[in-house]
Amino acid sequence: MREIVIISGKGGTGKTTLTAAFCALAEGAVFCDADVDAADLHLLLQPQVRQREDFIGGAKAEIDRDRCTECGLCRDLCRFEAIGTELVVDALFCEGCGVCVDLCPEKAIDFPLQRCGEWYVSDTRFGPMVHAHLGIAEENSGKLVHLVRKEAMRLAEQENKQLIITDGPPGIGCPVIAAIGGATLVLAVVEPTLSGQHDMERVLDLAAHFKVPARLIINKYDLNSRMADAIAQTAAERGVACVGRIPFDRDFTLAMVQGQTLFDYPGAENRKEELRRIWADVLAALPEDKQRLTLNMYH
Repeated sequence: MREIVIISGKGGTGKTTLTAAFCALAEGAVFCDADVDAADLHLLLQPQVRQREDFIGGAKAEIDRDRCTECGLCRDLCRFEAIGTELVVDALFCEGCGVCVDLCPEKAIDFPLQRCGEWYVSDTRFGPMVHAHLGIAEENSGKLVHLVRKEAMRLAEQENKQLIITDGPPGIGCPVIAAIGGATLVLAVVEPTLSGQHDMERVLDLAAHFKVPARLIINKYDLNSRMADAIAQTAAERGVACVGRIPFDRDFTLAMVQGQTLFDYPGAENRKEELRRIWADVLAALPEDKQRLTLNMYH
């Protein structure tokens, strides 16, 4: 089983649009949306949910007034100012660190687990999909990313699928680390801007740190061809090949507005042929003997 994780240094580079197009081209694959903070792959794949589960991701402090002696130590210790003068915990400010729970002299503070979101196993017109929804301002997105990837692997084994296509989160933070660890290949999608080059370098550094092979796709390259050349050169100096340069095309946007992948949208045959070629190059870049790594960081 092999996994391709598609990431970007920032949001809005076209990562999910390309992921959905690759889902339409893939055969015998499981799809995974690991961008749990802002999941949107479902808008294009239109999944039909067959399994829905709660995600229990953290805990919030609650003061038991019957046990509390109102010493105020918890309020003094809370660096997030989540406990007010009335010694009531504001759940929006509580970060779940547990300091007040551990150090309360009367053991008057409970720490119940919280439901932070949901995760799903669904069917799409292209194949099975695992995805999730993290609640507003909820924590532990990295833990949820790990969960959906693990379920995607379990589903692939159960249904004898040989490939997982994962729409990863943007940036280089905890959710991205949870998304790429143990992957077979990382595809970095970048725009031809100075900030795009900077973001690409950080993403490639992260992939190199975790020893995950990487390839590059430059989206909307014709908006600044010189910068696109510079980005491709920088990637090549790091040993990362550019497998595709995709021009700006309104058909991508029009298809997206209608909730379709480019391959569901009529016309745009030149773009479709380019994507078929890029997908073939991506598959050719997959290492055949990639050693599977066990993700234990969130167990």
